[in-house]
Amino acid sequence: MRSLIRLDDWSDSDIAGVFDLADAYRDGRGPVTSGCAVLFFPASSLRTRVTFERGAALMGLQPIVFPETTLDKPEALADVAGYLDAWADIVVARHPDLAVLDGLDSVPSLPVVNAMTDGNHPCEVLSDLYALRLGAELRSLRFLFVGADGNIARAWQEAARAMELDLVQCCPAQVATPGARWTDDLDVAIRSADVVLTDGPGPHAELLAPYRITAALLDAAPSGVRLNPCPPFLLGREVSADALEHPAFVGHAFKASLLPVQQAVMATCLGLG
Repeated sequence: MRSLIRLDDWSDSDIAGVFDLADAYRDGRGPVTSGCAVLFFPASSLRTRVTFERGAALMGLQPIVFPETTLDKPEALADVAGYLDAWADIVVARHPDLAVLDGLDSVPSLPVVNAMTDGNHPCEVLSDLYALRLGAELRSLRFLFVGADGNIARAWQEAARAMELDLVQCCPAQVATPGARWTDDLDVAIRSADVVLTDGPGPHAELLAPYRITAALLDAAPSGVRLNPCPPFLLGREVSADALEHPAFVGHAFKASLLPVQQAVMATCLGLG
């Protein structure tokens, strides 16, 4: 049994094992089990909740879903986990506060999976890497993250450390992720980018307006560049409408990998791999 709270706690071989299991689930031969998955999600969650809830059911786990605010009460999180351990086999939680997931991760027999916090989003990044891996060797790719510090930026930094990926962040200096390799020159950076990543600007929309990804910028990138904007994205905000019409855009089906990857994460945490 193990938890996935942050990718810094997982090795490259751990992630490779998840990808192998994801291949099995994608092909309909992933391990099945019986038991219960307790999920905490806000009402606004769409892609992540659907794929975790359906994925749990497909692999034999009964999903029981609560609003994430269920965890916002005076009861100690270690006590919550201690009681859930009597009935549940795994906890999947989306909650703004990363410390809440750390607090739940207190019972060795009840693994906790991070389905997004304000500090990171490991499963989203694992899914993207899995999909990109199907077309190229990941260490051969040059990743460019265009956007400010935030949960997606930090999750990509975690993945880059775990897997030794070539990742550069592009944004104004004052909103760069601490410790990241960084540049503020998008015109130059995109000329060597094989994968362009974006996230919503949050409170920095005006500051990041000059960093909007357009078709003209993608034309300046190497042949075969992939544009992978993190949903939900808005046209005219982090990406232009013509960027999504460009051949570089990975397309909506790219996120289909969320289902097998999140099944593989749960299986790994349950020791089924």
